[in-house]
Amino acid sequence: MTKTEHIHCLIIGSGPAGYTAAIYAARADLKPVLYTGLTPGGQLTETTEVDNFPGYPKGVTGPVLMEDLKEQAERFGTQVRFGLVTKADLNSTPKRLWVDETIEITADTVIISTGASAKWLGLENETRLRMNAGGVSACAVCDGFFYRGQDVAIVGAGDTAAEEATYLAKLCKKVYMIVRKGEMRASKAMQHRVLNTPNIEMVWNSETHDILGKDAVDGVIVKNNQTNEQRTLNVTGFFVAIGHKPNTDIFKGQLDMDDMGYLHVVPGTTKTNIPGVFAVGDCADKNYRQAVTAAGSGCMGALDAERYLASVGH
Repeated sequence: MTKTEHIHCLIIGSGPAGYTAAIYAARADLKPVLYTGLTPGGQLTETTEVDNFPGYPKGVTGPVLMEDLKEQAERFGTQVRFGLVTKADLNSTPKRLWVDETIEITADTVIISTGASAKWLGLENETRLRMNAGGVSACAVCDGFFYRGQDVAIVGAGDTAAEEATYLAKLCKKVYMIVRKGEMRASKAMQHRVLNTPNIEMVWNSETHDILGKDAVDGVIVKNNQTNEQRTLNVTGFFVAIGHKPNTDIFKGQLDMDDMGYLHVVPGTTKTNIPGVFAVGDCADKNYRQAVTAAGSGCMGALDAERYLASVGH
């Protein structure tokens, strides 16, 4: 039997954006309820060291940072619940959503902070070293600092990969850029920047065959898909930049989004095309994807929700 409940402000997702939205919404007496999704804390729970979030001069681990944000949200009265929103009817008034297909919720406002998931190659050692903080990352801006003066590899061929390769080149001694084809997909301007950076070596027509290292990356085996020749790159860091997938599938056909699934918002706000529904964090941001920018947009989402409720007399 489906349980039903009415919520003033529903927050979907529990990364920096969701928890920050909860902090502001709770302080505004919106009585927010936050559903964590399947990964409480989001992508940051898979990040060991976070050195670039303001307020932590000695750094902090991703799980500790997310627990701190959760406790702060709860201190102001947010109800944090484990559960996954599986279906939504956002065009109804109030909005109707279903959690784990067993709870039906009606909500006056909805703040979507479902984030985005990095795409991975799917190699066994990639997963093992990534989960053990062994030198595999999907964010050069987050983790490049740890490889200063070292040799690293990055796989990808689009604008993001090109941008991250040039970022790493400023910090690292050498950057190998592994590209599956004989050309890049990146814009001409980004290609020009990569090809004119002296310490970036292009590894064309190649795919990652394996990642070496017991506790940390100490090499990458690449295979040329034209000649089948294998080569070992002596690197201590491996970056994957083959894209992210926003977790927005359940909103298709209701919310405006681009062809990749990133939600569209009114510039300078978190407003979607449906009044009372707001999108914050990485599900609406394919450019920055940082914890601090996600947190900032979470604040904006709560303020937008508060103003919306005031305008409709709630």
